[in-house]
Amino acid sequence: MTRHTVVIAPDSFKGTATAIEVTDALAEGWASVRPHDSIVRMPLADGGEGTLDAFTIAVPGAIRVPVTATGPDDRPVEASWVLLPDNSAVIELAEASGITLLDPLRPLDAHTVGFGQAISAALDAGVERLYLAIGGSSSTDGGVGALTALGGRFLDGNGAPIANGGRGLAALASVDLSGLRALPPGGAHILSDVTSPLLGVTGASAVFGPQKGATAADVRVLDAGLARLAELLPTDPATPGAGAAGGTGFGLLAWGATIAAGADAVGEVVHAADAVASASIVITGEGRFDGQSEAGKVPTYVRGLAASGSAESMLVAGAITAEPVGFAAAVSLSDLAGSPAAAMGDTLRWVREAGATLASTVDSPR
Repeated sequence: MTRHTVVIAPDSFKGTATAIEVTDALAEGWASVRPHDSIVRMPLADGGEGTLDAFTIAVPGAIRVPVTATGPDDRPVEASWVLLPDNSAVIELAEASGITLLDPLRPLDAHTVGFGQAISAALDAGVERLYLAIGGSSSTDGGVGALTALGGRFLDGNGAPIANGGRGLAALASVDLSGLRALPPGGAHILSDVTSPLLGVTGASAVFGPQKGATAADVRVLDAGLARLAELLPTDPATPGAGAAGGTGFGLLAWGATIAAGADAVGEVVHAADAVASASIVITGEGRFDGQSEAGKVPTYVRGLAASGSAESMLVAGAITAEPVGFAAAVSLSDLAGSPAAAMGDTLRWVREAGATLASTVDSPR
């Protein structure tokens, strides 16, 4: 009997299933065809939604710490951060300031105050190091909300605090960072899969503003506000990743944080390379595998780990619109279900089916 060690390491299928749910469904589907294989579950993330889940599952001894924060529409939200055994903290922007917390969207007025409050809570606990996952943002405030919660002051011409959100940046006249909390001894490390600069046609407002409800006129207002912020903070707005999370990357860089490719950084902390090194098959996935997937997303990160060893990599995605080069097999849920709508309507059913389909491509146990 041929038995395989199968590592299942997908990202979330954003909007339809968490990385943990996708991992479990793939495992169930695979086991229905190949029950004798050894399955290692390792949900991953690239700095967006699900990053806390990935750390909680993958790092023994990780503890979820609750925190009440001010949400992006000023209502309190119950969020959390993760304390790792090495006294590092993982804070996920989406938990306290994410777009899924809003209905309706607030393209000009959503803010990142809650994210900064969660960071402050971790600093109050005396953590050694910060990992800041900034995907899933609801706002385009340049990280001003977060920096305000950390002690920064952003003032108008009369010396009064500006309003929260991207709209408030239009009145920005001066910045005082002297009261900012100090970085922890091990620093702050931004986890992001976005390489956009802060400003212009490839920047935070133009690329991501419409996803947050911004009209063309709103985009112009937001970009002008971010440009004003860039004049007052000691950071290059052209830095790759400065435009991440509505410019929150830029604000955090001004605080002194460093930025890293999200999937790589998450994988390093959870020792993904060690798990993949012991596997003969690795299954990864995301909601949509497209031209952007080669830019540091979870599937290409996992594929790279597999290629460095002896494991075959396999891909599952809600839709596959780019050639899945380097994968031994690939399954699109949209193809399995007959349409994207059908796949999204019962995602986990089709993820299980995809797991079974991939398992059937491997020689059956005898």
